[in-house]
Amino acid sequence: MRMDVVLPSMGEDAEEIATVAFWMAEVGDTVAEGDDLLELTTDKAAFTLPSPHSGVLLEQMVAEGNEVSVGDVLGVMET
Repeated sequence: MRMDVVLPSMGEDAEEIATVAFWMAEVGDTVAEGDDLLELTTDKAAFTLPSPHSGVLLEQMVAEGNEVSVGDVLGVMET
């Protein structure tokens, strides 16, 4: 089943916009739930986003260097 990877809320005091610094998983990679998928940065911090599902990364919807907002689809996985 195809599942979207979305940018979750980063906390009450966190920014609502982040920049994709780099993808740690490439299209076609098999990842386990909890594995780091990509690194994001804000004005205040850098953090990794873990995979919400186990499966294969089918598509990176946002290129490195682009900004994303909470709720944006970052990628698509086949679970």
